[in-house]
This record gives sequence, C-alpha cells and structure tokens, in this order.
Amino acid sequence: MTPPARTPEQRKQDALIRLEQDVDAWVATADPESGTPYLVPLSFLWDGVTLLVATPSSSPTSRNLQATGKVRLGIGPTRDLVLVEGTVLALEAAELKDEVGDAFAAKTGFDPRQLTSAYLYFRIHPQRIQAWREANEIQGRELMSRGHWIVP
Repeated sequence: MTPPARTPEQRKQDALIRLEQDVDAWVATADPESGTPYLVPLSFLWDGVTLLVATPSSSPTSRNLQATGKVRLGIGPTRDLVLVEGTVLALEAAELKDEVGDAFAAKTGFDPRQLTSAYLYFRIHPQRIQAWREANEIQGRELMSRGHWIVP
C-alpha cells in the first residue's frame, strides 16, 4: 500500500535530513564533446548550502565536471529519492580550509589530502532539488529552483 503523499514542507525536511545524514550519492556527468554520460558513486559532505565531493583529478568525472561545470546527483533509494542538479567549482586540496577537509574525511571515511594520487574537490551549488517517494509525490516534487528554495 502506498503511503499518503508528504506535504512539500515535510519533503524538504526529509530531503535536508538525507543530505545531512547520507554519505554517498550517484554522481552523473557528461562528456562535453560526445555527450557520453558517466555515472559513479561518490561520498559527499553537505554543509547546509553546498555539497562537497572528491575524485581523482584524472578521472572522467573530474574532466567532465571541469569542462561543463554541471552535475546531477541521486541520493537515497529509488523510493525515497533526492535529486540534485547543480553547478560546480573545482578546488585543490590546498584551497580547502582544514576544518572542511577534516569534516569531509570524518563523514566519508577517507581523506584525499592523505593520498599520493592527485584528487580534486568539487563544491556543488544546488540549482534544482527534487524529492519523491512514490507516484503520488511526482506532482510537487520540486523543492528548489534556480538555486532558491521554493518550499519554506
């Protein structure tokens, strides 16, 4: 039996909890020349405004993010999904404040600053956030548009 649809306010609250508590997301990028999609799981840190991910600087994800500045993330299971579309800013490890790098390492369980291979961090600025569980929540799934919350 399908549970009743949540109010937009409850969906936003649940999405914020998922952003705060979940560790991993499916990160989708596309090659700027061929349009070939690329999907990988990455750990993230939510600071209340932006998400932070890290990936090897030579990876397809890194190259795509640097070239397009666009990303899409799926967080949670398919029947309790938070979908984030955002713009990205690439950061070298040296550009991160120590407390941000430490928070990322504590939440994700790994610290790219300690690795010998080159990693880049990417700060994701959400532009659109949607959340839904079942078909009865498809309508009204948009919580953020153009970088601004549309649900109080």
